[in-house]
Amino acid sequence: MDLNLANKTAVITGASQGIGLAVASSLAREGVHVVLCARNGERAAAAASAIAAEFGVQALAIAADVTIAADVDRLVRQVE
Repeated sequence: MDLNLANKTAVITGASQGIGLAVASSLAREGVHVVLCARNGERAAAAASAIAAEFGVQALAIAADVTIAADVDRLVRQVE
């Protein structure tokens, strides 16, 4: 299914494993550049590297806990 999202950027939280990782991979498969946000920065970085290599999109990993306002502010600044 083509959602016409190629070359757009998506921020996915909880993206280092499970459903978040599946969403990030599915979007990358459609040509979407992805920002993987997760509390575990090492797992997010490994996932971002794998996605970039497999799908040829930009994939950025950011360690952040979205229940902490300061982390969300930092995440937004880094994505902008």
